[in-house]
Amino acid sequence: MICLILGDTDFPKKIIENIKIKKIKYFIIDLSKKNIFKKNTNSFRISIGQFGKMIQLIKDKKCKKVLFAGKIAKPNFSSLRMDIKGFFYLSKIIKAAKLGDAAVIKLIINILKKEKIDVISSVSFNPELSLKKGNYTKIKPSLKDINDIKKGKNYLNKINGYDYIQGLIVSDGVIIKKENYMGTKKMIQSIKPKLNNEGILIKLPKKKQDLRIDLPTIGLDTIKDCKKAGLKGVIMKHKQNIFLDKEACIKFANINKIFINIV
Repeated sequence: MICLILGDTDFPKKIIENIKIKKIKYFIIDLSKKNIFKKNTNSFRISIGQFGKMIQLIKDKKCKKVLFAGKIAKPNFSSLRMDIKGFFYLSKIIKAAKLGDAAVIKLIINILKKEKIDVISSVSFNPELSLKKGNYTKIKPSLKDINDIKKGKNYLNKINGYDYIQGLIVSDGVIIKKENYMGTKKMIQSIKPKLNNEGILIKLPKKKQDLRIDLPTIGLDTIKDCKKAGLKGVIMKHKQNIFLDKEACIKFANINKIFINIV
C-alpha cells in the first residue's frame, strides 16, 4: 500500500496511471487547490493543517510509504483547518510558509519521519519521466549559449535552499527574469517585449533540495510559452527533472528551433 500526497499539475495523474497498470494498492491525500481527485474513490480530502488526521489515516491503512507529487501551495491561514497535532506544529507551519512551498513539504516529511513513515522519490513509479544528460533536439546550444547556461547555473547554485527560485531566464550574459512564488509560467509570460530567439530557460533543483520531492517540472505548455516569449532553449539537470509529454515537447521544439538540453 502506498500513500500518494498529491497537489496540482499533470504529474500526479501520470503516477496514478502507472500505479493502476502495475496493480499497486494506493490511496490519495488530496492537497490540490480544487480537490481535483474527488472522483477517485481512493481519495481523501484533508487540510494541510490536520496532521493528526493525516497520520492516523496512513496508519489505519497500514501504510509505511508516502509519495509526494504535484504543486502543494503554502496554506492560507485565514481558512486553514487544524486538528490538535496541527495546532502543536502551528508555529513551525507559519515559519515554513514564509520560506516557501518546499519548506512546507519538508516540514510534513519531518513529521512523518517521527511517525516512522518513509517518503519515497516522486519518480519511483515513473522513472521514464526523468531525463538523462544529453541534447534531445536537432538544435544544440552554441558556445555563447553554453556561457549563458554557466552563468545561470552558477546563480542558482548560490541561492537560499528554501528560496522560491527553481528557474530563471538568461539572455546575452544577463539574468533577465527569476522565478518567484507565482511559478515558471508567470515568469515566462512576464517577458516584455518578446525576445528575438535569445533567452534560455534554466530550471534546476534548489540548493540542498530533497530530491525525493518538488523536482523541476516541464511539459508541452512550458515549451509553447517559451516559443511565445521568444526563448531559444530549455536547460534541466540530469535525472533531477520531471519532463511531461516528452515526444510532443521534442516535436514542437524541433519545429520551432528550440533546443532541449539536459546537463
